[in-house]
Amino acid sequence: MRVTLAAHGGLAAASNLRRPPEALDTDALPEDAAAELARLVAAAAAEPEAEGPGRARDAMSYTITVEDGGRTTVLKQSDAAMTHSFAALLTWLRNHFAQQ
Repeated sequence: MRVTLAAHGGLAAASNLRRPPEALDTDALPEDAAAELARLVAAAAAEPEAEGPGRARDAMSYTITVEDGGRTTVLKQSDAAMTHSFAALLTWLRNHFAQQ
């Protein structure tokens, strides 16, 4: 499974324009980390998108793309409206990429 994270907007929007999405392949992760990521992805994909204002000044928006077995799932949410499961997945990914 390949997972990419792209962040858009926010106060640092101009500095993020040319930044490519961060990506990881679960084949490169320890088995327990890959299993946890798969669980977080499944939970985020199963939960309907958060309802809310959807837009807020200087809010960040996030796109998480999951490619698995020829199937692609795209999850999009923002700081203005985010489900708990998407937030958990986003936090896991941010922590992972921060350690790289």
